[in-house]
Amino acid sequence: MKIFNVVFCVLFVLFAALQFNDPDPYIWVPIYLYGAIFCALAVAGKYYKGWYLFGILAALTYAVYLFFAKDGVLSWMTEHQAENIAGTMKAEKPWIEDTREFFGLFIIVIVLLVNFVNTGQKSAKKMRKKMMKIR
Repeated sequence: MKIFNVVFCVLFVLFAALQFNDPDPYIWVPIYLYGAIFCALAVAGKYYKGWYLFGILAALTYAVYLFFAKDGVLSWMTEHQAENIAGTMKAEKPWIEDTREFFGLFIIVIVLLVNFVNTGQKSAKKMRKKMMKIR
């Protein structure tokens, strides 16, 4: 789990740094840094189940918005035949930008979800150890 969190911590910091040339870095830098911070805390052995859940719900809410937005993911899939979103890093087409942002949120949700589940497993292990001591 430590390697997983180190890798994603570094990736999220890089993703945040790449947002400074984006039209809305004030939204995306904090989003990616949120993921980086909680990965770094997990590396240090500190897990915050409630904050993982908050991040998952916030990212999912924004992802649903981006999916159904006028120039969102649904538009990219149906009206623009899922054209290549990696062709150029400068996205002049809003449906490409929204689709990239959607997948960025999807990555954050997966990483936070993995840590959320891992936290639950750690709690269950601690509980089993306590129960064994009582017996």
